[in-house]
Amino acid sequence: MIDKIVLITGASSGIGWATAEAFSKQGAKVILCGRREHKLKELAQILPSTSYILNFDVRDKKAVFSAIESLPKSWKKISILINNAGNAHGLDPVQTASLEDWEAMIDSNVKGLLYVTKAVLPVMIEAQKGHIINLGSIAGKEVYPNGSVYCSSKYAVDAFSQGLRIDLNTFGIRVGCIHPGMVETEFSNVRFKGNVERAQKVYQGVKPLTAEDIANAILYMALAPEHINVADMLILPTQQANAYILNRKN
Repeated sequence: MIDKIVLITGASSGIGWATAEAFSKQGAKVILCGRREHKLKELAQILPSTSYILNFDVRDKKAVFSAIESLPKSWKKISILINNAGNAHGLDPVQTASLEDWEAMIDSNVKGLLYVTKAVLPVMIEAQKGHIINLGSIAGKEVYPNGSVYCSSKYAVDAFSQGLRIDLNTFGIRVGCIHPGMVETEFSNVRFKGNVERAQKVYQGVKPLTAEDIANAILYMALAPEHINVADMLILPTQQANAYILNRKN
């Protein structure tokens, strides 16, 4: 059981939603963060443990710090931070890619993760303990065609996680990063801007990972004994060899 307060960004869908369920079933008090308040309320109603909703966009620096600061005293002692919020926008070569897509990915995947981490850190440093788990991607290990900026954003998550682990070592704070391969969530629908047909083709002939698979991996990291830090984890579906080689069976 986990008798701790866990803050999860991007909790309104996919991996964030599944992670909230996984931790709640373990008895954790869960802070649900996301942009879609109605979805967070829907999630809160089905969780078996106590939860608290923070409705904000990680890209908004002021909103991030204001939301974390607004937590009631009984919710301020966050023990586990799961930086899950992030998106992919577009799948285009550099020469034709949209600048707006680039900015959206950098703002959410990188800057948003930095903002939330910075806002939560003082509590962990004061306690001289804590656990930060960042959601990276296989795209942060290998670059694939037309994914230059998305991959760059996930490489940044990996690098930041490594640097964070060094900087926080003297405080007893664990830092881990989990890198999923193909996971079937809203990811491709967002990347292709609601083009459902194109999104569905991504998973054609493949049994991808599920949000629950990644949630269970995150839970595994968190449940490791205090003297163990699972620092880095790459998880792929069996049919995926690397970022762009898949054994598709039609």
